[in-house]
Amino acid sequence: MKDKNCDPLSLDKTLKARLIVDMLTRIVVHYGFWFTEVRHQMGMEKALEVLEKATKKSVSIGLKRFADVLDFELEDGLPKALVQMEEEKIDALMGAVAKNWLVNDGVWFQSVEFDNGMNDAKRCNDSCWTQFSPYEAFAIKKFLKLDDNCGLEGLKKALYFRMYSLINEQSIVDEGPQSFVFQMNDCRVQSARKRKKLDDYPCKSAGLVEYEYFARSIDKRIKTECIGCPPDEHPKEWFCAWRFSINNQSNG
Repeated sequence: MKDKNCDPLSLDKTLKARLIVDMLTRIVVHYGFWFTEVRHQMGMEKALEVLEKATKKSVSIGLKRFADVLDFELEDGLPKALVQMEEEKIDALMGAVAKNWLVNDGVWFQSVEFDNGMNDAKRCNDSCWTQFSPYEAFAIKKFLKLDDNCGLEGLKKALYFRMYSLINEQSIVDEGPQSFVFQMNDCRVQSARKRKKLDDYPCKSAGLVEYEYFARSIDKRIKTECIGCPPDEHPKEWFCAWRFSINNQSNG
């Protein structure tokens, strides 16, 4: 006879709920390991290709299974309640998801920093951006149906579909057909530090990776230049600013 302590189905409902959350976390981590290993074995381009196929199938299967158990309807493969949610509420939900992403990033950073120091945390953070920026660009390109030679106009659209766009204030200043400047006018992280009378967080090392990798993944012809990013001095109007340029859009 199975020991009750060794049988998940014998747990009380609170512990079952806790176990379900833990199991969902395992799925996320396992998913990440699969992507990381395919990228390691076959390269980023192939990993993104496999990711697209696997995600489409996995999400479809998962939603159908959850719909059966939780008794909710699907509409075009999405939870009907989500599709039919009031505009104000679905906008708030998008904002909440974006904020959770940023919080998650900060929690990981601090978890490394408090145990191993700022240097290791920044090293891990910067390396993480070398992987996340190309992935986010890939996801946005698919969502917006941008082609590989979408140029600066494609990049402008993509920048407004990043997670950051839902929680920070940003703007674009056109300089002509071959370049524009992107400004982060209000950064949630930096503004919070400002309210606490702390110096800007020196994010330039991460930004140099983040913006260049993102732009290049949208269109490999695009060049990135840092105009200013903490610890650089900057005007009150923005925390960081980046120039994106392309030599010859007409060839796209």
